[in-house]
Formats: sequence, C-alpha cells, structure tokens
Amino acid sequence: MRFLNDDNFLSGIHGYERLLAKLLALLLAVVIGVGTLELLIEAISKTVSLQTNWFDGSLIKLLDRLLLIFIALEVLQNVTAYLRDQVVQIELVLLTALTAVARKVIVLPPGTENKPALMASFGLIVVGIAAAYWLVLMARRNNQVNSANH
Repeated sequence: MRFLNDDNFLSGIHGYERLLAKLLALLLAVVIGVGTLELLIEAISKTVSLQTNWFDGSLIKLLDRLLLIFIALEVLQNVTAYLRDQVVQIELVLLTALTAVARKVIVLPPGTENKPALMASFGLIVVGIAAAYWLVLMARRNNQVNSANH
C-alpha cells in the first residue's frame, strides 16, 4: 500500500508521463525523418523530370508538405520543452497553432478567395492566436519585472 501514498503515487504518474513523452518524441522524430526523406526524394524527382510543371499545383503540394514537417518539428520542440522544464510552454503551443493556420491559408486552393466567410474565419483565428500569444508574452514580462523588483 506504499504505492497509494500520495507522494509515491504522484511520483509514479510523473515517471509514466515522462516515459510517454520520450516515446512520443522518439516516434515523432522518426516520422519527421521519414517525411523529410520522402519530401527530398519527391522534390529531386520532380526537379530532374523535365516534364514537371511546378505551377500545376505541384509546388503548392510540395510547400504544404514542407510546412507540415515544420509543424511536426515545432510539436517535437513542445515535447522536448516539456521533458526539459516539466511544463507545457504555452508560447510554443500558440506559435505551433499559428504556423498550422498559416499553412492552411498558404495552401488554399484557387477560388477560395470567393468564399469571404472562410477567409474571414481564418483571419479571426490568426488574430485570436496572435492576441493570445501577445497576452502570454505581456504576462511573462510583467512577472519578470515584478520578480526583479522584489
């Protein structure tokens, strides 16, 4: 019954969380590596092929995959920051979300500009995430100033 002691139980849960985070980081690193290799092979094959027309949508697809790898890298940074500091760093999460929304906007198919509600929705999402990021930065700055004054 020593395991049910609060300190022992919480210690066990903490160790389990860290193990899962390490496994997820390892899995994500493998996925990023494989994805990068696939992207590289595709880019080289399309570049070598003289029949490739980059403006038929191939460039947008390539850019979409590249941005997806960057988002995965940011998620990996989130996991490693959690392992290092044992807290979720909200700034990284918000920047990852902003990158993900930007990716969707960048790779929107032609004709999307004719959907004003969709465009306005993306704009509101970007402004909301940017505002949340700014508020977190201001709160952190205020905490640092208050800590320095005491």
